Amino acid sequence: MGLVADTSALIALERAGDAWESALSAVGSEPAVVPAIVYAELLVGVALADTPARRAGRRAKVDALVAAAGIVDVGLEIAERWAALFADLSSRGRLIPSNDLTVAATALHLGFGVLVGPTDEAHFRQVPGLRVERIGGQSHS
Repeated sequence: MGLVADTSALIALERAGDAWESALSAVGSEPAVVPAIVYAELLVGVALADTPARRAGRRAKVDALVAAAGIVDVGLEIAERWAALFADLSSRGRLIPSNDLTVAATALHLGFGVLVGPTDEAHFRQVPGLRVERIGGQSHS
């Protein structure tokens, strides 16, 4: 097993003052990975930094995270899983945000759970068969 880190988990860790890579390595014995879409969302935070110093600091954090956890690209199998999830959730009137759907598809493809912050737990729990771990919280399937 392992965990796919959602951006909401990384934001919660940052607000708590925890370093991403050390906090993720301390999540039990499970490896943690970063989906490409989460990497992209983190880079938006880098690009939107209001000062060059803050931009450099954010970039250094992202680079350290990637070095520690690695990136999972969206390939054909994850894209197919995404499409199946989109169709299923849409038909049940429970569609979740597209980027989070990509995180969920990545986790399911790998046989991993998803690590989330407290604000995104509810909609990830809409995904059938997805184990959801909340930062500082409980596990749900």
